[in-house]
Amino acid sequence: MTNTSRTDQSNFSACDDGLSAFLRMRPRLFGIAYHMLGSAAEAEDVVQDVWLRWQTTDRSVVRDAAAFLATTATRLAINVMQSARARRETYVESWLPEPVDASADPGLEAERRQALESGVLLLLERLTPAERAAYILREAFDYAYRDIATILGFGEATARQVVTRARQHAAGGRRMPASSTEHRRLLDSFVAAAQHGDVDDLEGLLASDVVSISARAAAA
Repeated sequence: MTNTSRTDQSNFSACDDGLSAFLRMRPRLFGIAYHMLGSAAEAEDVVQDVWLRWQTTDRSVVRDAAAFLATTATRLAINVMQSARARRETYVESWLPEPVDASADPGLEAERRQALESGVLLLLERLTPAERAAYILREAFDYAYRDIATILGFGEATARQVVTRARQHAAGGRRMPASSTEHRRLLDSFVAAAQHGDVDDLEGLLASDVVSISARAAAA
C-alpha cells in the first residue's frame, strides 16, 4: 500500500507540474500566437493545440518547459500562417488584428499594440488613400458600399471597385513611402474608432486624405 500511495502521489505531482507550467505560460503563448496571426480566435486554437502537444510529451526529458512551450506555439502559428486557408484569406484581419481585452495582461496589450502598428503601416505602404479609406471602412467596420460612397464622394459602383482593388493590393507586394506622422494619425484614429466607437474622426481623417490627394492631382 505504501509503494502504491507513493506511486500515485508521484503521478499526481507530475501531472500537476505539467498543468502548472502550462498555466504560467498560457498568457505568453497566446501573445506569441496573436502577434503572429492577428486573430484572437486563431491564437486560442494554437494555445489549445500547444496544450494537447504538452499532454502527450515526455516532460521528463524537457529541460526548459517555458522554452519548449514557446517554441511549440511559434511552430504551430507558422503552420497556421502557411495553411491553405490562411493563404486564401485576404481580409483585414491579416493587417488589422481584432481588438481583444488585454487589460489583465500588460504583455498582451503590448503585443496587440505592436500588431496594430504593423497592420496600419502595411495599409499605408500598400494602398492609396482612396483604397485605404474604402478598405478600412468596409472590412474593419462593415460599412455598406453606399455609405462608403457618400463619405468618400464617389458612386457606389466605384466604391465596390476601389474595395476590390484594395484587397488585391493589400495582398500584393508593392510598397509606397509612409511618414511617421501619417502612421501615428491613422493608428490613433483607428484605435479610437475600434475601441470607443469614435468613428466620426476616423471617417473625417480618411475622407480628408482622399480629398487632399485629389486636389493635388487636379492642381498638377
